[in-house]
Amino acid sequence: MTVTRRNFIKSTAAFAAGAALNRADFSHAAEKKQPEGMPTRELFTFGMEIQWKDGPVCDADNVQPIKWYQVSTSDDTWKVGNDEVLISTGKPIGVVRSEHEYENFIMHVEWKHLETGGNSGTFIWSKAIARENGLPSDGLEVQMLDLGYLELMAQKGKILPDSYISGELFGIGDLKVEHDNPSLNNQRSRGTELRCKGKGEWNIYDVVCVDGTVKLSINGKFVNGVSKATQKKGYICLEAEGSEIHFRNFKVVRLP
Repeated sequence: MTVTRRNFIKSTAAFAAGAALNRADFSHAAEKKQPEGMPTRELFTFGMEIQWKDGPVCDADNVQPIKWYQVSTSDDTWKVGNDEVLISTGKPIGVVRSEHEYENFIMHVEWKHLETGGNSGTFIWSKAIARENGLPSDGLEVQMLDLGYLELMAQKGKILPDSYISGELFGIGDLKVEHDNPSLNNQRSRGTELRCKGKGEWNIYDVVCVDGTVKLSINGKFVNGVSKATQKKGYICLEAEGSEIHFRNFKVVRLP
């Protein structure tokens, strides 16, 4: 049977739940050349990139480690532990970026906050050029907030809906989108169900990105999405935004 992008998106939940993305050691995978015109200082290697060849085939020929490059944080912001967990101190606020740009892909990442009300996220389809505040000037943010964030904001007099802490998606800068579930005066797309776990617990995000459409699954269920993105290719950025966060099992599957 011919695998189309539409059929692929429909079957992604089952794929993301398990079998094809098992842990493995692909240390012998070939390295790619750093793109010209961008910073060349590698900070660390974390996660794996999997090529699509009639399916997400996980062997040494199709898989390579992902290198991450400095954009606007400090070198000691990030540390990869012996257990392959990436630790971010969250300080200073800023991002690192992937070595390569991605267009159509699936991103699988597991994360947990270590502080009440912790704030972080990932950016996709970004040029990875930082603003004065250290965060990217463009891209689509896939937000990662601890459940205690609402209470912290309430103490400051800002009341936010529960959906604010459930995988909101929103464009930054020149990247514009149409929201599946408009929120905050149509500035963001909200999750339809609160599925994130609290401080100290691992959450699973599966992000499917195809032809300007993005669908987000949180802990095994698709709950958010955007479409008609005006920018459909760019770097992936990992965000440090003031509090400690851990990442693990980071995988990117390149789609045809």
